[in-house]
Amino acid sequence: MARIYSVHPDNPQSRRIEQIRDALRDGAVMLYPTDTVYAIGCDLNVKSAVERVRQIKRLSNDKPLTFLCPSPSNVAQYAWVQDSAYRLMRRLVPGPYTFLLPATKAVPRLVMEPKRKTTGIRVPDHPVCNALLAALGNPIISTSAYLPMDEGEAPIFISEGRGEISQAELFDRLDGLVDVIVDDGSEPGLVVSTILDLTGEEPVVVRRGLGWEAVAEWVPEAEFA
Repeated sequence: MARIYSVHPDNPQSRRIEQIRDALRDGAVMLYPTDTVYAIGCDLNVKSAVERVRQIKRLSNDKPLTFLCPSPSNVAQYAWVQDSAYRLMRRLVPGPYTFLLPATKAVPRLVMEPKRKTTGIRVPDHPVCNALLAALGNPIISTSAYLPMDEGEAPIFISEGRGEISQAELFDRLDGLVDVIVDDGSEPGLVVSTILDLTGEEPVVVRRGLGWEAVAEWVPEAEFA
């Protein structure tokens, strides 16, 4: 059974954030709120925890994992960022965007896409995420908490904002799979982040999610994959 930490949505209590941080450093996997949907995450640098996240999401090792960074300047430690890509990121973050970028050696192999050696990075606009990142001092894995449905279960269409799941139902589904549940009182979101591929000369929108209208405004020449 997971341990639930209730935190204030705007001013997370320092003591509880520190307790969650300590659990993450010890290899815990958590369910936590973000500025898009609830996510499953762990310390980027704890291999055993990253492996568990993959098992929970049923992700093969050739599927990259996204992680959170506190600021664009921090992103440069984990990805090679061209000047044009950096300028675009500065316009859009913090916010509901995932940037696909060439990974540096600081990104564990278990996290990046093995063939292209790319990684997905987000800079969230969320007080709880920001407090956890500041306390931990490392990026945090962030993959949607919506699991593949078992036979007989109703699907949840999060990318298009259709379907509905309550916080209680989500917590119940994940209770036996994660070690920590972070509860800020919010209901689960149903629309995921917008994904932008910044590995080439021009940005490419891989997935339309929250905030994609702003991408179209700032990057009218972007291709929509």
